[in-house]
Amino acid sequence: MAKNKFTLKQTDTETKARLGQLRTAHGPVNTPIFMPVGTRATVKTCSPRDLIELNAEIILGNTYHLYLRPGHRIVQQAGGLHKFMGWKKPILTDSGGFQVFSLGSSRTITELGVEFKSEIDGQKHMITPERSIEIQNALGADIIMNFDECPAHTTDRNYIEQSMQMTLRWAERCRQAHKNVSQLLFGIVQGGFFDDLRRFSVDGTVALDFPGYAIGGLSVGERKDLMYEILSSTAPLLPEEKPRYLMGVGTPEDLVFGVSCGIDMFDCVMPTRNARNGSLFTTVGPVKIRNAKYRNDFTPLDPNCFCYTCQNFSRSYLRHLHAENEMLGHRLKTIHNLHFYLSLMRGIRYAIADGKFGQLKNKIPDLVQLGQENSSNTRS
Repeated sequence: MAKNKFTLKQTDTETKARLGQLRTAHGPVNTPIFMPVGTRATVKTCSPRDLIELNAEIILGNTYHLYLRPGHRIVQQAGGLHKFMGWKKPILTDSGGFQVFSLGSSRTITELGVEFKSEIDGQKHMITPERSIEIQNALGADIIMNFDECPAHTTDRNYIEQSMQMTLRWAERCRQAHKNVSQLLFGIVQGGFFDDLRRFSVDGTVALDFPGYAIGGLSVGERKDLMYEILSSTAPLLPEEKPRYLMGVGTPEDLVFGVSCGIDMFDCVMPTRNARNGSLFTTVGPVKIRNAKYRNDFTPLDPNCFCYTCQNFSRSYLRHLHAENEMLGHRLKTIHNLHFYLSLMRGIRYAIADGKFGQLKNKIPDLVQLGQENSSNTRS
């Protein structure tokens, strides 16, 4: 297993918020960080140049989808995922577990792994822990994940416990199969919404000594207060000297709460998916750009935003593009939402560094603006 690549620089005095840096083969990642999701080797509607201009430090790719198409061997022949998609900064790939398990009746879970039918052509495939690592090794991401099961939040305790135990066994198999020392393999904590199972999972996963740890199985349809309860009790159990990753979460409020619990890394499709659906985050409140009231609104989308979209286009124009389903509209909306999220995280980092996070954690617009104002600051 690779040596510890994470440096914890500072912890907020009022909360558990942490400022750190994770060193990867393709450069450093300053934490807390949000990772735009590039499921199929692309962040939808955005070019790598767009992401660079947005100051994105790391993006996420999806093992399941890249395995099905174009295939991990093709990506490997291209020189790895970075060269294949023209992205020179760090990449994290998930294990494919969540996607496989979301297939429902078209997949079968055994101790060996998961057999499933391709959503593309109906052919049968088998992904085992060893196969997941093989695929991720071939893709060449900087950070890769254990193959795990992510049960539904409504599943009974007995199944959750059996699943969690199997995920621990799979974690050991992933650890043994992993051969590329330049890639950081993270373990994943499961256990549903049972504190004792989460604690057991943390103990078993940490015992395997991974370079980082993720909390999985949250934001899967449960009440938000329940998610926050499990997150706040689980995150502090993870090693202080290793990065902590909350998978698939979430809203801006979720990110701020997660940071206050000591989480370092986040990903979610929300900013990109919401953008395509016309739901935009702004410092003056959410904007549903499809609404008729914006037809004659020639003001910027967000008067406090420095992004390319807000500096050059009006709400009226964005509504027109959205109504006509124009590709430019999807791109401009995505640029704005990602700018909002990345500015929020930059503002959080700056606030922690200045000892202000505790007083600003409930003021998301202020954190976003702080992040924009200090976008070139070396502490970001």
